[in-house]
Amino acid sequence: MTTTARLRALVTLAETGSVRAAAERLFVTESAVSAALSALAREIGVPLVEREGRGLRLTGPGTAYAGYARRILGLHAEALSAARGNLDPESGRVRLVTVTTAGEHLVPGVLASFRAAHPRVELAVEVTTNDQVWAQLESHEADLAIGGRPPDGLDGVRVQAVLRNELVVVASPRLAERHQPGRATWLMREPGSGTRVACEAMLAAMQLDPPRLTLGSNGAVIAGAVAGLGVTLASRSAVRARLEAGELVELPTPGTPLRRPWHAVTARVATPSTLLLVEHLLDGRPTIGERWRRPRVGGPSGGSPGGSSARGR
Repeated sequence: MTTTARLRALVTLAETGSVRAAAERLFVTESAVSAALSALAREIGVPLVEREGRGLRLTGPGTAYAGYARRILGLHAEALSAARGNLDPESGRVRLVTVTTAGEHLVPGVLASFRAAHPRVELAVEVTTNDQVWAQLESHEADLAIGGRPPDGLDGVRVQAVLRNELVVVASPRLAERHQPGRATWLMREPGSGTRVACEAMLAAMQLDPPRLTLGSNGAVIAGAVAGLGVTLASRSAVRARLEAGELVELPTPGTPLRRPWHAVTARVATPSTLLLVEHLLDGRPTIGERWRRPRVGGPSGGSPGGSSARGR
């Protein structure tokens, strides 16, 4: 078994929590996973796992090494993409990770037109929380990330493009008639969502502690608002059609609309195939009525090309 396969076994164990689950995800036997972990431990000279009941768990050194292993695997995949894309960008691979709202409302149309223009580029797409988006970019598990502003301390990245985005408070017309921010039930996204963080910060700024109902996904929150479960803070792009149809109305709220531009972010040195997708964003038709644009260097939407000093969303 190669070192890459051994590293993947360790990372998968860390993610799944058991040898059986790791074996199922990797489509190998449990004994193969155990053998890979034992071989890796002998190779680096420290115990990576230990017995816990009838199973195994990572040791302290194993947990630390798994974090590096994840980045090593991501960087290896990035290196392969760069090598193949350097020979022919049209035959390369792009790993895209995006936050939920962008994944539901921005990305599908962009990917459809990109595939039509570049049919031989292999695309891998993951839609996840804001926290995971930046973690995957930092660990080289993604080539391009689309989300809010990258968080402070995220080094070695470049903001390639930005797109205007606003967060607004919305509710069904029935609830809007008697809306009181401090008494209304606020529908919340899942933990790790940037929109949830922004909503909590907005309520704190108004010194309000209203009832909250966590519905999880972006779609569930919007559907809940339409059904009259409560009010919510949402991206205008995500509720545009509902507003136009009269199913939701925008509620004037202090501090809103919140301006939270979308950011397309890559590693400082992006692969050729990734740059094809970036250029497609910049040259493509307007998305939700707006165009992606290059960030202003040192400005409020972009930051410096080599890093970021803005909050995550």
